[in-house]
Amino acid sequence: MSYAATYAAWQADPEAFWMQAAQGLDWAQLPSKALFDDAAPFCRWFADGRINACWNAVDRHVAAGRGAQFAIIHDSPVTGVTHKITFAELKNRVASLAGALRAKGVEKGDRVIIYMPMVPEALEAMLACARIGAVHSVVFGGFAAHELAVRIDDAKPKCILAASCGIEPGRIVHYKPLLDDALAQATHRPDFCVVFQREQEVAHMEEGRDDDWHAFQYGVEPAECLPVEGDHPAYILYTSGTTGQPKGVVRPTAGHLVALNWTMKNVYGVDPGEVFWAASDVGWVVGHSYIAYGPLIHGNTTIVYEGKPVGTPDAGAFWRVIQDHKVACLFTAPTAFRAIKRQDPQGALIGDYNLKSLRALFLAGERADPDTVNWAARHLGVPVIDHWWQTETGWAICANPLGLGLLPQKTGSPGVPMPGFDVHVLGDDGHELAPGELGAIAVKLPLPPGCLPTLWNADDRFEKAYLHHFPGYYETGDAGYRDEDGYLYIMARTDDVINVAGHRLSTGAMEEVLAAHPDVAECAVIGVADDLKGQLPMGFLCLNAGVDRAEPEIVAECVKLVRDQIGPVAAFRLACVVPRLPKTRSGKVLRGTMAKIADGAEWKMPATIDDPEILDEIAQALRGMGYAQADAAR
Repeated sequence: MSYAATYAAWQADPEAFWMQAAQGLDWAQLPSKALFDDAAPFCRWFADGRINACWNAVDRHVAAGRGAQFAIIHDSPVTGVTHKITFAELKNRVASLAGALRAKGVEKGDRVIIYMPMVPEALEAMLACARIGAVHSVVFGGFAAHELAVRIDDAKPKCILAASCGIEPGRIVHYKPLLDDALAQATHRPDFCVVFQREQEVAHMEEGRDDDWHAFQYGVEPAECLPVEGDHPAYILYTSGTTGQPKGVVRPTAGHLVALNWTMKNVYGVDPGEVFWAASDVGWVVGHSYIAYGPLIHGNTTIVYEGKPVGTPDAGAFWRVIQDHKVACLFTAPTAFRAIKRQDPQGALIGDYNLKSLRALFLAGERADPDTVNWAARHLGVPVIDHWWQTETGWAICANPLGLGLLPQKTGSPGVPMPGFDVHVLGDDGHELAPGELGAIAVKLPLPPGCLPTLWNADDRFEKAYLHHFPGYYETGDAGYRDEDGYLYIMARTDDVINVAGHRLSTGAMEEVLAAHPDVAECAVIGVADDLKGQLPMGFLCLNAGVDRAEPEIVAECVKLVRDQIGPVAAFRLACVVPRLPKTRSGKVLRGTMAKIADGAEWKMPATIDDPEILDEIAQALRGMGYAQADAAR
């Protein structure tokens, strides 16, 4: 069925559409209907059904005779190890871990925090929780102790599953001391901790609190799968909040499974048995949806990659993984490809590898600038598909669905709305804007299966953050526009739309222009305070490796490009070259923090920042342009 026919079928009868999609799973008890909206705007999907996520991700494939297929490939260039685990092996490992947790008192509804690097045991921990109905909350491995403590106090876990360390190129990240520090800061006390000791670092164990990963499973009865209600929380995933207090996004079990299973074939175009690689981290939503759950539910082999796009050992790292494991579909962030492009602008390393298995590249996590998309498409020779979604939704709001027949591609757009998402572009007063007009992107309620029904223990905060501004809609927090064909263009977060002398301008549109300069590898544009115009745009440019031209010359060319292509209305004249941009560990550029530094506003070191020293480099660049506000105290 085509995209148009599929979307029309959902519009005509959403109930029938989602009940049909639910048939792709194994249920202990089928739901009587799809949507339960008696307490709207708090809606539930498949609430009276009973299902188990671990059974659908693991056991049913073994029962179907596919136990010998690889479920997980752990590829770790930082340790030099590749480890493959079949579905049959995964079932035994997960059942053992789940049984050990149950023997220590972990029951349905109890929370379990997982604080681990990119190792198979992280996925096994998630699945073990799902097997017995516990609610897992993965915290990105290596997160600062304070941030971990905040999450411990909010989730109140019965136990914490951790690793002794994480491994980065050239260094060991000491997880266990961070965990110990977090537990010292937190007011909540878990009953026990379980530590997976890695050979690169054996951590100190606290007697009476810490158990060894393998020893505590010894002699324990393996756990069977416990069916849970359709709206039972599968996990809590914390995302940053504007107040500094993280928001606990809740993921309901059945809707999560139904939506992810549907997307694997219809959005990503893969069949069971093929290798799917999401080059992300289990600490982020992409890792939950498309490293752990989505591929395994659908019967795909998933890759757990412990490495970087560059530096492990070079900019050919991704191509080696695709070649070695015959990856059919790669999903990663645009940042990864900008890093590769910066190190290997001509794509010379691609020719060293056999990439015939690769059918498509999907990008998400931030705006995919046309220059990066075109570079990847030119060198890989496969469709490069931008798509847009959020931690809150758990799967794509908009995409170009490969499995429904690729639509005409429009560079710069993440595509068209997926079934379940009724997307609108609204003005500040809530009225619908015409095609081409920049506004707030909102989704008409109810949100489809798999999206957050609320925030953990914070219904009021959920309503205020997402439902208050535009009654009847979910406010995405993103700004953009729609074209005449219904394609959406995501231009910025709503707070990244700047007002220059009364004109609302998208920083994303300016970044698009700057990224097209042949010497620019990546860039960011922020709005800085200006007495005359209210705000002015300021550009930060990172250059390609090997560029030896004078920086002022390149800056002047970039300023001219923006003024030529967007117009004098942009008032774009402030730009500088910086060695790198400050980013979160998931690759998002910290534009808001940069703007606060420039304006002299108070700011807090973001917990998710990849390298705090980069902000000092940004402050130095700002001082060089006469922005002494950069010295403002944190």
